[in-house]
Amino acid sequence: MKTVHQYTYEILRKNNIKMIFGNPGSNELPFLKNFPADFQYILGLHEGAVVGIADGYAQAKGQTAFVNLHSAAGTGNAMGALSNAWNSHTPLVITAGQQTRTMMGVEALLTNIEAAQLPKPLVKWSHEPAIANEVPHAISRAIHIAGAEAAGPVYVSIPYNDWDIEVDGENEHLLKKNVTSSQCLSEQDLLFISHKINSAQKVALVLGTDVDRQFANLSAIRFAEALNVPVWVAPSSPRCPFPTTHAYFQGILPASIAGISQIFKEYDLVLVFGAPVFRYHQYEPGQYLSEHTELIAFTCDIQEAARAAMGLCYVSDLGDSLTRLSQKVHAKTDTVVHRQTIELSQPSENGYIKPERLFDMLNILAPDGTIYTNESTSTTNALWDRLSLTEQGSYYFAAAGGLGFAMPAAVGVQLAHKTRRVVALIGDGSANYSITALWTAAQYKIPVIFIILKNGTYGALRWFAGVLNAEHVPGMDVPDIDFTQIAKGYGVDACSVTNDSDFISAFNKAVDSEQPTLIEVVTAELSN
Repeated sequence: MKTVHQYTYEILRKNNIKMIFGNPGSNELPFLKNFPADFQYILGLHEGAVVGIADGYAQAKGQTAFVNLHSAAGTGNAMGALSNAWNSHTPLVITAGQQTRTMMGVEALLTNIEAAQLPKPLVKWSHEPAIANEVPHAISRAIHIAGAEAAGPVYVSIPYNDWDIEVDGENEHLLKKNVTSSQCLSEQDLLFISHKINSAQKVALVLGTDVDRQFANLSAIRFAEALNVPVWVAPSSPRCPFPTTHAYFQGILPASIAGISQIFKEYDLVLVFGAPVFRYHQYEPGQYLSEHTELIAFTCDIQEAARAAMGLCYVSDLGDSLTRLSQKVHAKTDTVVHRQTIELSQPSENGYIKPERLFDMLNILAPDGTIYTNESTSTTNALWDRLSLTEQGSYYFAAAGGLGFAMPAAVGVQLAHKTRRVVALIGDGSANYSITALWTAAQYKIPVIFIILKNGTYGALRWFAGVLNAEHVPGMDVPDIDFTQIAKGYGVDACSVTNDSDFISAFNKAVDSEQPTLIEVVTAELSN
């Protein structure tokens, strides 16, 4: 008979999961003992960074990642990162060690009390097996639930004395089990939708994160070109589903009710693929859409469809829907008006580099296929305006807005894509949330280029203070942090730059390096 430990690793192999992300405690040691030679363990120094790395890896790889956390304390540390994974539909199996079953009743130290309740509502499924014999089934079930649409994290709490228990051979069936998730529009649906599209005079197309996550970018391009309509990216999108260099690209939508309604006031039909309708942020009241504007949305997530405030919503596979609709729609005769060209920024002077100038230089210097993770929140609009994001999987952002995502995510993305360079753009306020990711990058020789935009303040917060008329607010500045010294302490090569020539030299050196690099860029708030 096999043990729970043996079955679990065989189930992971069967599902092509051979990388485990974690920060272990005593409850997790029985799972990690005799660690198989064909597996790789990626250690993070904080559970938030661990989940962030796994999040980036799973998104970039397009498959479920496996995370091992320490009981309730470790799970609690990871909750902020878990909120980002939940909102980005990242398939993660998160396991946590539980006290031995014989002492759970007396709530001994490191007992995860009501373990299945702890991570809710940020997981699709949360479970603690009733007996050891159930553990292999729970692991298999977790993998299939995490990867099924809409994908997302799941959580399994496992008492540490379960791993060595021998279980019956019926678990062998799990080694042959597969689950397929497929949702396609019916022919009747296609005819109805294509008729609505072809009857509309003026159509706008909005694309969201799940287009990129489901590897449907090319299908989206073909659909937009077949229909000949302008394309926007959904507000606060954590991924880029359409090339920012494409002639039809109009930019990213504002995260406000009035702002979106104003943009679409002249359109009689808005089509949305792979995005919530809509993810608002700042409160600017108004009509969701004008009275004569209809909306049809396509999503992989029934929850997004159900909570949408308007429109006709279809839960379906996005790539399939885009491809089949492309064959049934007629091109609109109106010429798509290109968005206004943004002039290149002027060379830097006065001892700092403006964000606009930094992004323009990156467009010139970065290798083809560069992937960006972003957590410089005050410069995000400038990034969307200026960076050339052309390939699938070129951009990642914190889906829930929780800071601490981009640095560890960059490590995970680079692990998944060894032939593409990853550049993490981080504000100096954001960097402090997950700075320990530098250690993991250094220890595993993961050649991420970390760029810290240093202006000594929480820029996005200052902007929001103006929106909310909140004056004289404390805690807005973070001066006197030397990120180069922090990076060097973690084993990462680092430098600080204040002008174009120094940045160009530092960036080119980082591109040629096989080790991680941190470049601290002394910058300024965006120009008006």
